[in-house]
Amino acid sequence: MQHIGIDARLTYYRIGGISTYIKRLILALEILDTNHHYTVFDSRKSGNTLTHRFQQSKLWTPCHHRFEPVSLSAELLRFNLDLLHSPDFIPPLRGARQHIITIHDLNFLHYPQFLTAESRRYYNDQIERAVQQADHILADSEATKQDLVNMLAVPAEKITVHMLGVDESFRPLPLDDLVPVRQQLDLPDAYVLFLGTFEPRKNVKGLLDAYRLLRNEFPQAPPLVLAGTRGWLFDETMAHVDALKLAPHVLWRENISQKDLPALYNMASVLVLPSFYEGFGFPALEAMACGTVPVVSNRSSLPEVVGDVGLQVNPDNPVELAKALQHALSDQDWRMTMQQAGLARAATFTWERTAHIALSAYQRLLD
Repeated sequence: MQHIGIDARLTYYRIGGISTYIKRLILALEILDTNHHYTVFDSRKSGNTLTHRFQQSKLWTPCHHRFEPVSLSAELLRFNLDLLHSPDFIPPLRGARQHIITIHDLNFLHYPQFLTAESRRYYNDQIERAVQQADHILADSEATKQDLVNMLAVPAEKITVHMLGVDESFRPLPLDDLVPVRQQLDLPDAYVLFLGTFEPRKNVKGLLDAYRLLRNEFPQAPPLVLAGTRGWLFDETMAHVDALKLAPHVLWRENISQKDLPALYNMASVLVLPSFYEGFGFPALEAMACGTVPVVSNRSSLPEVVGDVGLQVNPDNPVELAKALQHALSDQDWRMTMQQAGLARAATFTWERTAHIALSAYQRLLD
């Protein structure tokens, strides 16, 4: 029985995004794979239980530390791993006989100006070593695969695409489940929803410009709800709201609990995600699973996630985004058709499928 390790330390430091991917991948592999021995590696500071059946081991090496590649290699020696999966881009210098990594996006190469200096240092300084060292690479989308081929000269045959899944909690909810959340979050009957980190990459400034144009042409437009967490340059975003005289129409809702997110999507008239770049774009998928129509940027992985559902726009063009939002808000028949199409499309994104593709990649390396 061969020994597979999964580096899950990031789940202690962050929620959502890559941490969600790691947790759901582990849970799905527990069900799918009874032929290999697994060890899930977590931070020594964590009290989380990430697995029901696999072995779990605590490591001292923190995530994104400058000595991480060396110290993590030393810690992993005693486990005698046949394969190590590093789901957060960067593998140790040598942690197993075979290495597989997941690369979620190359945002840090496309838009270095949108990252903090610390993030640029961690990813930019190590990504070339990571893709060369890895025996195989998993990517969240065809867009990321093509970036790897074009920007880092990775052979296409070294990359397997496995689209991610959507949590089962994201689904259409009965009205009785929505009322308490609406009251708790003090939300209006209708609203345009943005969900994500308030940072430059998400193009919140461009969204605000588009929303100003929308209200000029369509005064009955519902409020814009900006839900999520503060990123860097947040104060500039707040200043832009005031400059556009949008303060009465923009509602900030921060740090919403995971259990309330399905209701937040359900109550929205439309989901807008005009990012310059997304490695995957969970909000678009989660919105579709809740029966909410997405209006998204036509870049990176987002077209692969939404397919023919909703509308795609140029994120550099606020006029185009404003027109798309007006159409989504005013054409009731179209929106109802898109809601059903979104539900059908979201149902095809399962964590079981994600894990099955990952397991096939493991097996090819181990063979």
